Amino acid sequence: MDRLNIRSFAEWDFPFNRPLIISGPCGVESEEQIHEVASGLAKLNVHLLRGGIWKPRTRPGSFQGIGSEGLKWLKDAGNINHLPVMVEVANPKHVEEALKAKIDVLWIGARTTVNPFLVQEIADSLAGVDIPVMIKNPINPELELWIGAIERINKTGIRQIAAIHRGFSTFEKTKYRNVPNWQIPIELKRRFPNLPLICDPSHICGTRNLIGSVAQTALDLNYDGLMIESHAHPEMALSDAEQQLTPDALGEILNRLVVRSAVIEDVIFINRLEELRDRIDNLDEEILNKISQRMEIAREIGKYKKENNITILQVERWNEILRTRLKFGLDHELTREFILKMYELVHDESILQQTSMMNTEDPEMKKAALDSIEGKEQ
Repeated sequence: MDRLNIRSFAEWDFPFNRPLIISGPCGVESEEQIHEVASGLAKLNVHLLRGGIWKPRTRPGSFQGIGSEGLKWLKDAGNINHLPVMVEVANPKHVEEALKAKIDVLWIGARTTVNPFLVQEIADSLAGVDIPVMIKNPINPELELWIGAIERINKTGIRQIAAIHRGFSTFEKTKYRNVPNWQIPIELKRRFPNLPLICDPSHICGTRNLIGSVAQTALDLNYDGLMIESHAHPEMALSDAEQQLTPDALGEILNRLVVRSAVIEDVIFINRLEELRDRIDNLDEEILNKISQRMEIAREIGKYKKENNITILQVERWNEILRTRLKFGLDHELTREFILKMYELVHDESILQQTSMMNTEDPEMKKAALDSIEGKEQ
């Protein structure tokens, strides 16, 4: 298993209870604004005050952030309300300004994580500095890129590191601004169990009415905390107005959240859980056996098609499989997305197996065909 030389939240300079709650405006807009937000958040169970100072916006005409003068406003608001503060940094100059203002925590945004050159420059600027750094996932669903950014910061000697899951960009039309792709942060946590994992429902949702449900999902998946944007007057926000909550609305969401235990102590519960898991293990073996048998038949079909000079792909048959399996799965309370993804994978593997049978006499042709299907570079 991969290793990072990091501390758990309990070992940070200001230890946090689970779940860690981070909140504050998307962008610091004025001294009055950040003080008003901080005052409202201080009444809630909030541990960290966040505020965007430099905003990496898509279009140049949009609000780019108040700039360095906002650092003092943010720090003062934190001091008055007894909250440590954090800001996003996207280059070494930002790091220098943030450290000079005695900002408590830094975070690296998704648009920066995607660029290893920028991350390395930030890492170099942090050499010899002991400050917590949180790293958002890259815009695209690339786990290794996320891990690479975390490793670059860790190699400078910084041990107070957390990952922030803010969702991933997609061309598909969904209800989310950035689709969660929960399996990616789950895999990150599997590979680095000690790495604190924070969810950013604001950027996943893009709209405030979904934030509560995504926040609860994150806690149910054993995330260590939440980063949720708040603004005293969201309708007047200069950036991301639709996804920001008033402190009162945030408080209502926090009060409704259920924090479940990740530790199991009840013997009866443990025994029952193990019994259910054993049943799943047995079913998984059956599933894999059945899939193996299915692929054996696929190879026979590939051989038969070869003997009769028939193409591998038969669109009518594929449409029939999707239609009938989708109906069967929906009738048995499976989700449409799961059924389609599962059969796309099964179909891809069937094509792979049939391709292997089609090109048995020519090893080079067989390898080229298999590589092209698997998406490997030639």
